[in-house]
Amino acid sequence: MKLSIIIPMYNSGDIEKNIRAATTSLNEVTKDYEIVLVDDGSTNDCFHKAKKLENKKLKIVGYSKNRGKGSAIKYGFGFATGDYVAFVDSGRDINPKQLKDFIELMEKEDADIIIGSKRHPKSKVHYPPFRRVMSRFYQLLNKMLFNLDVKDTQVGIKLFKKKVLKKIIPKIAIKRFAFDLEILVLASKYNFKIVDAPVVIRYRFKSTINSSAVFWMLLDTTAIFYRLKILKYYN
Repeated sequence: MKLSIIIPMYNSGDIEKNIRAATTSLNEVTKDYEIVLVDDGSTNDCFHKAKKLENKKLKIVGYSKNRGKGSAIKYGFGFATGDYVAFVDSGRDINPKQLKDFIELMEKEDADIIIGSKRHPKSKVHYPPFRRVMSRFYQLLNKMLFNLDVKDTQVGIKLFKKKVLKKIIPKIAIKRFAFDLEILVLASKYNFKIVDAPVVIRYRFKSTINSSAVFWMLLDTTAIFYRLKILKYYN
């Protein structure tokens, strides 16, 4: 089963190191894979640096204006040829070699989607109490609004069967903050099986949350609810 990994990139400072590290890790997962690196309108030279990489497994695509993570992944999916498709953040905080465990879990559970979860009991991540409370509040909100039985929607590593994304991606409207949530809401609506998995994350979360990010996240979440329950857009 071929694996496609979509990695959104915006003004990355060390994209060469990130891609080399990702390639080394993915060689431990499978030999049949491709990396689809999507430049989300970067204003520095990371796109040109990536273009200089000699890597037969790497596809580099993108566009000139910054649109957000959701747009980057949606755009990158158009270039993915794998049977399984993964989303992985471009930094080295999350090692993509964890996809090996994701694939094994997908096959064992006959799941359609495997999502990394900071709140999984076997996860290894520094997670300050305030962030833990905020995450819990957001997941409870999602449970109330969407009856979504998912412990953590926001971790930057997810694995999908391609058939799932072929059904969901055309309906995606969120371009930035709640893109992950919208995908999972649609997957739940269409009765795809979602299973969460433990993750190891090296990034040490800050103790505070940017108020602007919280505002836009909640606004996007409200927009998903409006499209789902009022407009019936996803039908």
